[in-house]
Amino acid sequence: MNEVLKQIGEIGIVPVVVLNDPKDAEPLAQALCDGGLPCAEVTFRTDAAEESIRIISEKFPNMLVGAGTVLTTDQVDRAVAAGAKFIVSPGLNPRIVKYCVEKQIPITPGCANPSDVEQALENGLDVVKFFPAEQAGGLAYIKAIAAPYVGVKFMPTGGINAKNVKEYLACDKILACGGSWMVKGDLVKAGEFDKIRELVKEAVEIVKESRGK
Repeated sequence: MNEVLKQIGEIGIVPVVVLNDPKDAEPLAQALCDGGLPCAEVTFRTDAAEESIRIISEKFPNMLVGAGTVLTTDQVDRAVAAGAKFIVSPGLNPRIVKYCVEKQIPITPGCANPSDVEQALENGLDVVKFFPAEQAGGLAYIKAIAAPYVGVKFMPTGGINAKNVKEYLACDKILACGGSWMVKGDLVKAGEFDKIRELVKEAVEIVKESRGK
């Protein structure tokens, strides 16, 4: 497994962040690090994403910052140039996966069925995103489709929250979970970074409990 993905596995939860203003990038990253989750998936859904990734990677060089909702190879290039250490996509686009693999950029494509997983395996991947997790069948579905794929780990995202994340993390097929409940847009917009830090601390405790640490 790629070293970056191993680190993500150790962290356990990847905060999925939507930033509308680059000025929020630094205080948000500070709150994540102070809370104990030095990791963020900054989604490319907004114009502020690229600059936000650049700010976080420059101000917090030890933080694992990646780009999410990546839909084109151009976005891959821009994200990596800005400092993204990993790429996440909502679905499995063979062209983007191959592009990242050839450039040795860690990518976790979204998979929602066995055919997706087999395409990922065909490209040499052993970690995939499962999206949208809760809506697509949740942990029970992951366990069912994971059975034939012994070496594959899943990163469920979508509908994950403080109430169900513990159950996911307790499963040995789960590398980490992606979630936005501790970094909700209204909290970021309101500048409630102290609240975000506290929610992050609670999330870290859940990781410890689920893994018996």
